[in-house]
Amino acid sequence: MDQTKPQPRVIVFSTPTCSFCNMTKKYFREKGIKFRDVDVSRDMAAARDMVRRSGQQGVPVIDIGGKIVVGFDRVKIDKYLGL
Repeated sequence: MDQTKPQPRVIVFSTPTCSFCNMTKKYFREKGIKFRDVDVSRDMAAARDMVRRSGQQGVPVIDIGGKIVVGFDRVKIDKYLGL
């Protein structure tokens, strides 16, 4: 990752049983990306926030500096993170 500019804020809206959510979090850990994991199965306010941001209920929803990625879309994730 380009060290000259700070990493955008990353939030992963996920559930513990979602395999794509776990893949996303593993990918971020491997790349050294800091992220906040929000479990929408336990936090109804966060679930509403996720739907408001993404317009849908599926997980993962990834917020990268205000840009929304639905699902584990590595191409979009890398583009938004500048990888």
